[in-house]
Amino acid sequence: MKNRSATPWKKSRTYGDIHGGRTRRRFTDNIVARAHSLQRPGPGDTLPLLLQDNPSRDFFFPVSVQECAAALQALPASHGEGITHIWLRRRPERMTGLDAPLALFIYGSGVRVIILYPWRVDGRLYVGRKKPKSQHVAPYLRFGAKLVSEHGRWYAAFSAADLKRFYLEHLFCHEVGHHVDWYSRHWSSANARQVEEFADQYAVQWGPFTKVVSQLPYSGGNADGDLGSTASPAST
Repeated sequence: MKNRSATPWKKSRTYGDIHGGRTRRRFTDNIVARAHSLQRPGPGDTLPLLLQDNPSRDFFFPVSVQECAAALQALPASHGEGITHIWLRRRPERMTGLDAPLALFIYGSGVRVIILYPWRVDGRLYVGRKKPKSQHVAPYLRFGAKLVSEHGRWYAAFSAADLKRFYLEHLFCHEVGHHVDWYSRHWSSANARQVEEFADQYAVQWGPFTKVVSQLPYSGGNADGDLGSTASPAST
């Protein structure tokens, strides 16, 4: 029988938690097992290690992993200390529902990784069939998204420049906030609401420091035409 301390990535262990994304922590697509396959950095490795998957034909990355690393450099050095990996990860096929996270922070077994998932090539983030409450879409609207209703479905649509800012200033910094929160012991993982609020406030306060990166020429993947166009074909 394995000793419990030798299996730190079990869901029941507090130091195998997942934080972040859109609204809640989730264990999706056996993400803990996938992340556990990441190698603990060696003593001579330059951190963070940068990983970028091929996002598939239906998705693209609005930013590059190098831009994420540059955004981390724009933040206070102590905030990123200990982050071992930045991973732009291909979205699993099962991970496409409305509650699928856009980003995650995972830690355990000598690995602390920030994961960003790709965006749909039609530029849309579907938010449901009913008009969402303003507080549920506030982060999107704050970065210039337009809320659109088409064929009985609501979605948020960004321009390419605004989407890049949303990824760097909000999604990425939100996950850095989870890292800062956990290793500064502001809130325990049991305080899910406070954990998310801390990460949101961190992104609001420190996200603008990464603006110099988001204003660089667009270097992400390819979208289908103009991001945010209501003429782009609806998809399921």
